[in-house]
Amino acid sequence: MPRTLVIMRHAKADRPASVADIDRPLTTRGRADAKSAGIWLALHRIAPELVLCSPSTRTRSTWHEVAIGFSDGPVAAYPNVRYESDLYYSGVNATLALIRAVPPDVDTVLVIGHNPTVSALSQRLDDAAGRANIGLKTSGLAVHSVPGEWADVAMAPLTAVHTARS
Repeated sequence: MPRTLVIMRHAKADRPASVADIDRPLTTRGRADAKSAGIWLALHRIAPELVLCSPSTRTRSTWHEVAIGFSDGPVAAYPNVRYESDLYYSGVNATLALIRAVPPDVDTVLVIGHNPTVSALSQRLDDAAGRANIGLKTSGLAVHSVPGEWADVAMAPLTAVHTARS
C-alpha cells in the first residue's frame, strides 16, 4: 500500500524588528491560512500519523493552526509530533534522511518546513511535476504518494497540491 508524504511550507510570518529569524511569529493571515490547510487535509482524509516540524516559532505555530483546522474535519488525527532542528538548519538531503528514518508502521507523514528546502524536496521527489510548479507558497501543501518503504524513498509522484489563502 502506498504511503503518503505531505510537504508543507510554513504559514505567512511577520518580520518584527530585532526578532531573530527562528523566533518570527505568524501573521493573522498566516494563522488563518494554516488552519485552512488543516481543514483541507481533513476534508481529503489525509490524516498524518507523524509530523516532522522545524523548531522555529512560525513552523510550530503553523502546526498548531493546522491541528485546529484538522479537528474541524471529518476524520481524527492524533499524530506524534517531532521538532527536528535539521528542518531549520539543514537542506534537502537532511530532510530526506529524516523521512527515510520514519518507522515502517507509519503510513502518512506531514513535514512542515521552510523554503527553499520544502519546494526543492517536492521537486526532487517528482521532477516532472516540480518543473511545472513554481514552488510552495506560504501554507502550501504538496502531497506525494510514496510507493515503497520510507527507508527507500527516492521518487514519489505528486498527487495533489493546495495553497490555503484566507
